[in-house]
Amino acid sequence: MMLLVFASTLFVSFAFAEVGEREASSSLDNAERGVISAYKATLKAEEAGANVSGLLNRLNEAEALLAHARIAYRSGGFDEVVRYASLCTEIGERVKIDADELWGRAYGSRSMDFWLAMAGSVLGIFVVGLGSFLSWRRFKRRYLKRILRMKPEVSSDES
Repeated sequence: MMLLVFASTLFVSFAFAEVGEREASSSLDNAERGVISAYKATLKAEEAGANVSGLLNRLNEAEALLAHARIAYRSGGFDEVVRYASLCTEIGERVKIDADELWGRAYGSRSMDFWLAMAGSVLGIFVVGLGSFLSWRRFKRRYLKRILRMKPEVSSDES
């Protein structure tokens, strides 16, 4: 009977260690996915023309935490893995949210710049067209007045 009691404690501690390892592995995977997602959102914001230097600094911080979590996982410190991974996940989520906001502002700004350029082009074409038409009318009137002021001479060359 005593042997079974001692043996059960060994099995229970191995089971708890395995659950701790699974939880640590799961939190490490979640942290990696969070950082990857944040990097993708930051890249998207940068492509839209946003200034992402602050986001990159925070992503480097998250990557350092992720590296610490990986080291702790290899050494068997599963509590540290969960702590570092949760900090990394929090930073990654916040960076993703901020990157999406920056993308929205940058995209809106690019869209506004596009429409302003389009309106400026249409206005420029209208002004050039109107100026050309008015100049042509003025030239035509002056030309007709000059022609009408000329006195035609009739020559009598009947030879």
